[in-house]
Amino acid sequence: MQTAIQSMPHGAAHAEPHAEPGFLRQYVFSTDHKVVGIQYGLTALIFLLFGFFLMLTMRWQIAHPGQPVPVVGPLLEAVLGQVAKGGMMSPDLYNSFGAMHGTIMVFLAIVPLAVGAFGNYLVPLQIGAIDMAFPRLNMTSYQFYFLGGIIMFASFFIPGGAAQAGWTSYPPLANAIPTDGQTFWLLGMVFLITSSLLGSVNIIATIIQLRAPGMTWMRLPFFVWAQFVASFLLLLAFPPLEAAGVMQLMDKVAGTSFFLPTGLAVGGAVGQASGGGSPLLWQHLFWFLAHPEVYVLILPALGIIAEIIANNTRKPLWGYKTLVYAALALGFISFIVWAHHMYLTGMGTTIATFFQTTTMLISVPSVIILTCLLISLWGGSIRFNTPMLFASAFLPMFGIGGLTGLPLGFSYSDIHLHDTYYVIGHFHYVVAPGTIFALFAGIYFWFPKVTGRVMNEFWGRVHFWGSLIFMNVVFMPMFVQGLSGMLRRMSDGGATYALRPDVHELNRVILWGAVCLALAQIPFIINFFYSIARGPRVTSDNPWNATTLEWQTPTPPGHGNFDKPIQVYRGPYEYSVPGASKDFTPQNELPAKA
Repeated sequence: MQTAIQSMPHGAAHAEPHAEPGFLRQYVFSTDHKVVGIQYGLTALIFLLFGFFLMLTMRWQIAHPGQPVPVVGPLLEAVLGQVAKGGMMSPDLYNSFGAMHGTIMVFLAIVPLAVGAFGNYLVPLQIGAIDMAFPRLNMTSYQFYFLGGIIMFASFFIPGGAAQAGWTSYPPLANAIPTDGQTFWLLGMVFLITSSLLGSVNIIATIIQLRAPGMTWMRLPFFVWAQFVASFLLLLAFPPLEAAGVMQLMDKVAGTSFFLPTGLAVGGAVGQASGGGSPLLWQHLFWFLAHPEVYVLILPALGIIAEIIANNTRKPLWGYKTLVYAALALGFISFIVWAHHMYLTGMGTTIATFFQTTTMLISVPSVIILTCLLISLWGGSIRFNTPMLFASAFLPMFGIGGLTGLPLGFSYSDIHLHDTYYVIGHFHYVVAPGTIFALFAGIYFWFPKVTGRVMNEFWGRVHFWGSLIFMNVVFMPMFVQGLSGMLRRMSDGGATYALRPDVHELNRVILWGAVCLALAQIPFIINFFYSIARGPRVTSDNPWNATTLEWQTPTPPGHGNFDKPIQVYRGPYEYSVPGASKDFTPQNELPAKA
């Protein structure tokens, strides 16, 4: 066949036109990494919004226990029935919303947005590849993610409602609740985990095999390194949880007892399980994934922030190699800290000391990365556009999340703080004004490349300041509540406990902070969709004057990404090079002749 084509007259091999792919093939069942990335991004943003609304209704219930939820209360009753009678949230419905809020935000929103959307779209572009290593596997990973999300969403409408055992799904509680919500949760998790495994294998293979000529490891943008390490975390940590999910599913539907102990009492009677299982085994398997999962959230966020800081300070990242080695260390140590979530399970002091030590150790590479990013600001000619505002705010917000985590790493202080609102405040500072701010920054920054249009700068700033102020109004009081002993996962916020009234009153402050935070997202939603259709068109393929390869493609990138062969000659952050004719030198620009 090759010989026949070569013997044809010039151009004859392409004389017969190819049929254009139909809508389904081009946008639904696409193997183009850019389309798959956009699919991940839009789906994850929808789930992010849905998870946020679940939180809003929960905050109303905590602030005003036993009162009908305004606006959506009648809708909840019409859709969900008895669990929302009179438009009020029952404790069972509160438990469902709490479990699904955590599950949706972590597994259906933030991870798919950080890795599935940004990773899929940008990694091949930044390394000079024409696509992912396995395009069909890439399409399949999104389809598994979408199916998992549909199963999770459908569980709200089955008899008994969605899962109620928390996003951690601890047995024996998860097995004792007599509804099918937990079964749907486990099935959904199997699909979501499979999706992440397929995607992570693809990203790793793409980075190793498809780098453009000259793109050595130490010329990779830090964003690519962050995706590389995050993908390894997914690949190594998710299989134990998938195995655990299948085992718990068997406990639920097939009468096994992997996690059910002998003599378990359910509802005042001895349960029917054969026994012999260990609930603690589930915790070990779950947290072996769930702590590396924190760095799956934060590493892509740090990669996004690094790209935006370098571009908007017009200077190289300070300590690029240090950043890379710190990210690798972060990934490695994250596998040996999981049991600091389990200090109250009765582990011995020797094991507790080991996990305390590793927990303190993992703070070192985190601080190194944050320090490098902060020093990168020093002496820069900073452009405070919307992406840079979100990137700048990310640094102190992530810092608060990290510092407040230190007391939870020591067993003697964790005993008092465990399962209180202090834990909620700590974790959400890492993932809300932390990771989500980075994702917003990335959306504003790469929006011109993806769509060929620019988002409105004024409304971007309105979105930023509203989000920054009200994120802190929502989460900062939780540290006070936690230090006062207010427990999490209680539908009345602990009103029936001997809690200081002023501490419980903070729930109303948090509620209205959350309402204002929701209103602050309206400018973003309108700006996002309006700009896709009618935003000003970019006048250059490289509107930010950036150095990395994704800005050297047509806008938006077409099939095959690049319209000319790519050769890399330098590192990713050659900004303001002394003697250069301009303040940025793209990676594929030929060296100046001596």
